[in-house]
Amino acid sequence: MTGDLKLAAPARHHVVVMGVTSCGKSTVGAGIAGRIGAEFVDGDSLHPQSNIDKMASGTPLNDGDRAPWLAEIGRRFAASDAGLVIACSALKRAYRDIIRSGDPSVVFVHLHGTRELLASRMAARPGHFMPLSLLDSQLETLEELQADEAGVVVDIATPVGQIVDEAVAGLTAGAGGSEPRLFDVDLQAAPFNLGSGR
Repeated sequence: MTGDLKLAAPARHHVVVMGVTSCGKSTVGAGIAGRIGAEFVDGDSLHPQSNIDKMASGTPLNDGDRAPWLAEIGRRFAASDAGLVIACSALKRAYRDIIRSGDPSVVFVHLHGTRELLASRMAARPGHFMPLSLLDSQLETLEELQADEAGVVVDIATPVGQIVDEAVAGLTAGAGGSEPRLFDVDLQAAPFNLGSGR
């Protein structure tokens, strides 16, 4: 694939770029939005201040904390008649269901990488409100996309341009009215190694 890959025709794509902290959701999300002619919103900007304060203190959010945030993301999609890409961790199936309750057409792009790669990226972001101590909590919470969820899985070990290419290719596969294909990735094998013992 090349960096010039475009969708064949304009479409109202509603996309969540998901994954744990430091997987590149904002960078890749902005790249996807630019490629498909959509608006980009960083989901972190939609958190209430109470959630930001809690994460900054090193305390993981609970489902009660997340519910209003996820519902707001779903509302943003429901209110949009144009292309919209939102970066949001969306770690659990239940969280994704809340977003889909606002707009069932949402497609998820899951950015996946090893713990080592994610930790090294977090260490390079000292000003970010998510401390390194919460990475393991997020990995434990993560539930990969299921077979009945429209989405693609992309390995973040590749350059950003290639990640965007692969994500857009997955979205393009569903542009003709069919469901976007789900990239099959063996999460028990290298480079992921995210089995039940993580």
